[in-house]
Amino acid sequence: MMQQSLFHCGMTTPEPTIVGEALPDIRLEPSLADYDRYLVFFSGGKDSVACFLWLLEQGIPIEKIELHHHLVDGREGSELMDWPVSEDYVVRFAAAFGVRASFSWREGGFEREMLRDETPTAPVHFYTQSGEKRQVGGAGKPNTRRKFPQVSADLSVRWCSSYLKIGVGESYIVNDPVFKEGKTLVLTGERAEESPARARYKTFEPHRSDNRNGPKVFRWVDVYRAVHSWTEAEVWDIMRKYGVNPHPAYHLGLSRMSCMTCIFGSPMQWAMAKKYMPVHFKRIADYEAEFGVTIKRDGSVEEIAARGTAPELDEHWLGIALSKRFTAPILIDPSVWVLPIGAFGESSGPT
Repeated sequence: MMQQSLFHCGMTTPEPTIVGEALPDIRLEPSLADYDRYLVFFSGGKDSVACFLWLLEQGIPIEKIELHHHLVDGREGSELMDWPVSEDYVVRFAAAFGVRASFSWREGGFEREMLRDETPTAPVHFYTQSGEKRQVGGAGKPNTRRKFPQVSADLSVRWCSSYLKIGVGESYIVNDPVFKEGKTLVLTGERAEESPARARYKTFEPHRSDNRNGPKVFRWVDVYRAVHSWTEAEVWDIMRKYGVNPHPAYHLGLSRMSCMTCIFGSPMQWAMAKKYMPVHFKRIADYEAEFGVTIKRDGSVEEIAARGTAPELDEHWLGIALSKRFTAPILIDPSVWVLPIGAFGESSGPT
């Protein structure tokens, strides 16, 4: 019998500071004029899009903004978890607004990290703002995972967030020399409305890569959760104002743009994956059987999918979502912009 949802004991990654913890700076929001650059951690989901559009609303010059995307599956051929179209959506979004886009990824992505067997975590890759390709890390202590991330707010066991996004983003900031110059404001799209845990996050604090008091290396980096207090309606309103065509996941009926096969998926979402993404679904089910450990505590993905009903999907948007190219326009006339069918729908995603 498969063991249900065994938590992995690994490196603990600090979570965002929550209200009630002491901070050296008690300000609730940044003075935007203090910063030399603005780095939006940009998934392509509605909340990170709203962070970028909010910067435009504040009059921040486009040349000072950068959209930074973490490639969950890496760039070495693994296509287990993420939407195939996401990278191109980010590229085309950035081109539509004339803003710089950059990418970082852990070598081998999600799949290699999951399959580690007495080997170190793989290195992180990225291009510096000067165009130099860099590789950092990859020489740590050997360890074994051989299990999926677990459905938990604890990032030491929900390792997909810590090892493929948070830690990768930190590596980029720490190792690109440009961040040693002046001050950087990182923007992320967590909203209080999404979960009780996110409601408790500080809206403004030093970023985990900050080293403003370092005796040898200076690096001033703050993080601002610019849309933390926003409702979902306010997020869609600003996208309507600018005529932003949402990521295909929303057109397929999802209300949050996580991975295509996100570990937090509901029975409906796993049923949808089984019907429309059968190759990905089978590989995940096979891995669960191989590991003897399920993603969720109450059943395998096969059992979870059996509890849901797959919706009928728009074939046009399904084709785009599962392709490598976003062939629809990024910007459309706001007067004809309509909410995607996923707006205000079932919410299943990180807590």
